[in-house]
Amino acid sequence: MKNDSGLNREQQRALRSLCGSDVAFDITMARFCTLRAGGPAAALAGPQDLQQLSALLAYCRQERLPWRCIGRGSNILVQDEGFAGILIRLRGKLATIRREASPGIVIAGGGCLLAELLAHCRDAGLSGLEFLVGIPGSVGGSVRMNAGAFGHCLTESLQRLTVVTGDGSVHILRQGEWTGDYRSFTVDGLDMEKTVIAQAEFLLAPSTSGRIEETTKEYLQQRRAKQPSSMPSAGSFFKNPVGDFAGRLIEEAGLKGERVGGAMVSPEHANFIVNAGGATATDIVRLMRLVQEKVRETTGISLEPEVHII
Repeated sequence: MKNDSGLNREQQRALRSLCGSDVAFDITMARFCTLRAGGPAAALAGPQDLQQLSALLAYCRQERLPWRCIGRGSNILVQDEGFAGILIRLRGKLATIRREASPGIVIAGGGCLLAELLAHCRDAGLSGLEFLVGIPGSVGGSVRMNAGAFGHCLTESLQRLTVVTGDGSVHILRQGEWTGDYRSFTVDGLDMEKTVIAQAEFLLAPSTSGRIEETTKEYLQQRRAKQPSSMPSAGSFFKNPVGDFAGRLIEEAGLKGERVGGAMVSPEHANFIVNAGGATATDIVRLMRLVQEKVRETTGISLEPEVHII
């Protein structure tokens, strides 16, 4: 017998057994998404360690349950009709930071907040990730998108990854086994859409906490001067096309301030779609499509969203 979540009681019991108390059913995802909008998921599961994550993915494969790892919800939007599968947030040991004996090495769980990693590196006097300040989300999601800013990207410092594939297998990847391009991270032989980044190892340069703090503040000031922060958003909504900027194209199409329901193209930065109050996922998707259509009409360029619509 199935419940409101679409999962039967046996499946719910199995998920509780796999993830303990850190699983919820038929849960509205708006509060777990930085856009503060979105429909329900059949389940939201929080595996605490590599063993739980591996077992969870193997179970989803066995039961043919769709799943998606959502990080900290900064680059996803669950459609209002909901997601009939398992959304995964890495927790416990998969969201911690530790140092190795080797100089400059920091290991962060895929579920660790970028802000927590940056604070740890500052306190430890390790430089190289300051450009990530102000980017919401988790380490795993940031690696998956090869997050970057100010001429730098995450893969510059990345040394090793622990990943779990859709069948529950654990793999160790080393520098040279992946390709990091603009908002793209690929590994030959792996479907990254069905792979979870459980842990990332970075090699950073020695510095002083004061110098790191100064650099971080400079980057943050530049980011705040250009980007809206007063309304919920997912950060940059569209990828920049080659040789141009999505924000410039959207502004050129006259779309700053354009609204659909509670969703709005930010008047401050055209590549931000913000929740101006009460926006639904449908509002946001309709506005996204309107922007794509108008930009294509005026420039011939098709904008690709950074945000994953689930």
